[in-house]
Amino acid sequence: MKIFVTRKIPSRGVEMLKVAGHEVRISPHDRVLTKEELVAGGIGANAVLAQLTDKVTRDVLAAWKPTVKIVANYAVGYDNLDVTAAKELGIIVTNTPDVLTETVAEHTFALMLAIAHRVVEADKFMRAGKYVGWEPELLLGTDLSHKILGVVGLGRIGSLVAHHGAQGFGMRVLYYDVKRNENFEKEVNAEFRASPEEIFKAADFVSIHVPLLPTTHHLVNTERLRMMKPTAYLVNTSRGPIVDERALAEALRDKLIKGAAIDVFENEPAMEPLLNELDNVIVTPHIASATEETRQKMGEVAAKNIIAVLSGNEPLNPIL
Repeated sequence: MKIFVTRKIPSRGVEMLKVAGHEVRISPHDRVLTKEELVAGGIGANAVLAQLTDKVTRDVLAAWKPTVKIVANYAVGYDNLDVTAAKELGIIVTNTPDVLTETVAEHTFALMLAIAHRVVEADKFMRAGKYVGWEPELLLGTDLSHKILGVVGLGRIGSLVAHHGAQGFGMRVLYYDVKRNENFEKEVNAEFRASPEEIFKAADFVSIHVPLLPTTHHLVNTERLRMMKPTAYLVNTSRGPIVDERALAEALRDKLIKGAAIDVFENEPAMEPLLNELDNVIVTPHIASATEETRQKMGEVAAKNIIAVLSGNEPLNPIL
C-alpha cells in the first residue's frame, strides 16, 4: 500500500514500512508543508506518517478520506490533529507515547540544572574572554538539591521528572494533576496539591507537563507568575501555548522570578523578542526528545501502528 511521510525522519521507521512491502513516499520539502502540499501528498495514500507541525484539520482529513486509513503522528502530543473529525470520518489516529518519556525528562533536568547553575551565562562569559581568575562570588547559582520541585501534570513525563527530583536530588516534590495518584505519592514521597496556584506559590522549581487543551492554554499567565517566589524558576518542555510567553518575558525582565528555561514556544518557530534580550532565560529549539535513540524509536512506533492497521489489525497506540 502507499504511505506518505510528510517530512524526512530517521531511517529505521521508513525501512520497516518498506520491508513490510509498502510503497513509501517522503515529501521532497524538508520543512513544514503548506495545507495544499499536505492535502496533495496524502491524496491516494493509504496511510500518512505526520509530524506535530502538520495541521491535520477536518478539511485535510476529508480530502484524504477516500483512501487514508490511518494518520500516525510522529509525536506523543496530538494537538495538531483534529481527532474528533478523524473519528467521525473513520480514520484511525495514533501517537508515539512512552518511547520519549526518559529523554524529555532528561532534557527537563538539563534545562533545570543549566538555568540554576547559570551554565549558558558562564559559557558566554568564558568565550568573551572575561574570565580573569577564580572569584568567590563569580556567577553564583542555585542548588537543586533539597529544594521544592513543583510538577504541573503527572503524566508519564511529569511522573519521571518528579521521581528524578525526589530520588536523584532529594527534592521535596509537590504535584498538581486533574487526578490524584496516591500510589505515586507513596512511591516518591510526593505531595498532592488541589490547584496549580498552590504549586506556583510554594515551589522553587515549577516544571510544566500538561497537554495543550483549551483548559491549559496560558495556564502560566501573569497572575500565576506573580504568585511565584522571586527566587523561583519555571521550566516548560510540554507545549508553548501553555505559557503566555510575553507575560513570562516581562516577569523575567522585572525579576518577578529568578529564571526560566523553555524548549517550546507559543508561536513556533518565532520567539517572543524580549526573551532574546534576557540573561535569566535559556531557550532550546523544541529538542527535548531529540536524541538519536528516541527519534529512531518514534519512527518505529509510528511504522508499527501503520503496519498493524494496513494489515487489518488494531493499532498499538490509538489516540481514541
